[in-house]
Amino acid sequence: MSSLSAKIGPSILNADLSQLHEESQRLLDNGADYLHLDVMDGTFVPNLTFGHPVVKCLRNKIKDAFFETHMMVQAPQQWIEPMADAGVNQYTFHIEPVMDSVVDICRKVRESGMKVGLALKPGTAVEVVKEFIPLADMILIMTVEPGFGGQKFMNDMMPKVQWLRENYPNLDIEVDGGVGLGTIDACAKAGANMIVSGTAIIRADDQAAVIRQLKHSVDCSIKH
Repeated sequence: MSSLSAKIGPSILNADLSQLHEESQRLLDNGADYLHLDVMDGTFVPNLTFGHPVVKCLRNKIKDAFFETHMMVQAPQQWIEPMADAGVNQYTFHIEPVMDSVVDICRKVRESGMKVGLALKPGTAVEVVKEFIPLADMILIMTVEPGFGGQKFMNDMMPKVQWLRENYPNLDIEVDGGVGLGTIDACAKAGANMIVSGTAIIRADDQAAVIRQLKHSVDCSIKH
């Protein structure tokens, strides 16, 4: 497991979206490893956020950071080219609405020059993603229902993370939803190494300290 590294990716949806560039830059200055951009279409999830034009504007201001878009959308194939053009590094999409075309979408994402992330809602069994893991760079286990911020962390998702880590020791495994200082140890012990945290980082008085603590917890678990 030594090839794994702890990476903390704040979800900028919780930031002041009118100050998106400044807030994102501050997170990176405070030690964030990447930015997690939540894209919602109002169909797959009830909420609507921002799309590729906003991501492109952000990329024009922030040249070097790793951008992951979390595509909570009904038709992920529709946004591959626009997001690649906007400068996205990793395209993470939900498999639930596109089970018949996951392989094709993974291929298109990779051909467009982005890394592939596959996301699972809480109600989706982890075994469902097994056949697609060879095509992916990362698996995201949602620890809340996608589409709303500020939900309570679902500890009963940890067996999914554990199963993935036991079966795929070198896989990047991300958790997203309700992750903060009170829940990071459960995530780290289960085997998650990519940590999405929104409110816990964004609203912290000392963002850098929270990012350091989250990272420390994951680092300790990776080393053991």
